[in-house]
Amino acid sequence: MNTQTSDDKNIALLTHLSGLLFSIIVPLIIWLTNKDKPEKSYLTEEGKEALNFQITVLIAYFVAGVLSVVAIGLLLMPLIWLGNLVFCILAAIKVSNGQSYRYPLTLRLIK
Repeated sequence: MNTQTSDDKNIALLTHLSGLLFSIIVPLIIWLTNKDKPEKSYLTEEGKEALNFQITVLIAYFVAGVLSVVAIGLLLMPLIWLGNLVFCILAAIKVSNGQSYRYPLTLRLIK
């Protein structure tokens, strides 16, 4: 089981919520700065999970952008935004309680 400090929980919370404004930037920084520190395994896992989800969101936006040529993409974009909002908030609530969160419908590209 991962042991995490209050600071780790707060950083994980901000990492998940940062995806709403900064996409992959903050999760990437958190993951890269903590991946080689065994004592920060909780932050490494949460950063990696948030990063994978935000990469999936970017891919979904790209696909919706391509599909906007036939108008379906214009309908998908607000749904992608809403899904990102809901799942980031759910993740933030879970990690604020010291639990891990796994996003559904996520491509796990970073292992």
